[in-house]
Amino acid sequence: MHLSSVIFGLAGLLVSASAKPTNNTAYKHFDCDVNISRASEHFNKTVRLMHSGAFKAHSGSQIAGHAVRDASAGPIVVDVAFHIVTTAAKAGSITQKMADDQLAILNKAYKPSNVQFNRIATTFTVNDAWAVGAGSDAAAMKTALRNGTYSTHNIYFMTDLTGSILGTCSLPSDIGPGTPAPSTYITDGCMIQANTMPGGNIYGFNMGMTAVHETGHWMGLLHTFEGYSCTGNGDFVSDTPMQSTSTDGCPAKPPKDSCPQSPGVDAIHNYMDYSDDSCYTGFTGQQNKRMANMWSTYRLGR
Repeated sequence: MHLSSVIFGLAGLLVSASAKPTNNTAYKHFDCDVNISRASEHFNKTVRLMHSGAFKAHSGSQIAGHAVRDASAGPIVVDVAFHIVTTAAKAGSITQKMADDQLAILNKAYKPSNVQFNRIATTFTVNDAWAVGAGSDAAAMKTALRNGTYSTHNIYFMTDLTGSILGTCSLPSDIGPGTPAPSTYITDGCMIQANTMPGGNIYGFNMGMTAVHETGHWMGLLHTFEGYSCTGNGDFVSDTPMQSTSTDGCPAKPPKDSCPQSPGVDAIHNYMDYSDDSCYTGFTGQQNKRMANMWSTYRLGR
């Protein structure tokens, strides 16, 4: 651990969420900067094969020993580690209760997907550079704080996340055979604006849904508006309608329909759109299947 990082006990972090000011100026619209152009070649090949129905977990360049998960299998249990990283000025502003409520939101959102999260750690760190996570500071933070293996979901909740974005996350990819060293996957995980947690101060985005959305990426999902087009493969999931624009707010009446020539209307209630937190309701059946298959292909047992 770097000397500039100070781990605080939970007792010193319990402050009232109601004392926080509302911040509705810095984040006018959800943005997470995750798209297929940032995915590995292996992921791109896999998602296309899954979309075409030609995917075979034991063939070609796919990862041997990881069969496509059967729909009747038991719940996917994911170990998760929360890392609360604040500046010195904001130390204590993100509480244990917020972390507990965030875990509850994750489990509620993913229960219909047959995915549950088992928290193995919650760390609190004060480090001005890591709370921003610009450039090499993000790598330094993850190197020091990461917990578990490639199948462990590490979420870094940062009070001053760089880029004025609500969050960003890695998509799964091939980390090589056997048991690779942690340095192979040190960048894996999600970096999220800490005040998107329940009780945070970002109006419209403080119900914990940013972590739900970013975790969808970690599980292998793309945005419902991937490609920003009414043609092509979109998000490579068959039961999400074509969508050429991301959603702002929750424009339900009249329904938002950015691709009127295609069946269906925009999936504004889908966790993988950019809607307000209160607008989200769930994933589709094929998104659930995609997450299960991505889990068994890339993370199960790794």
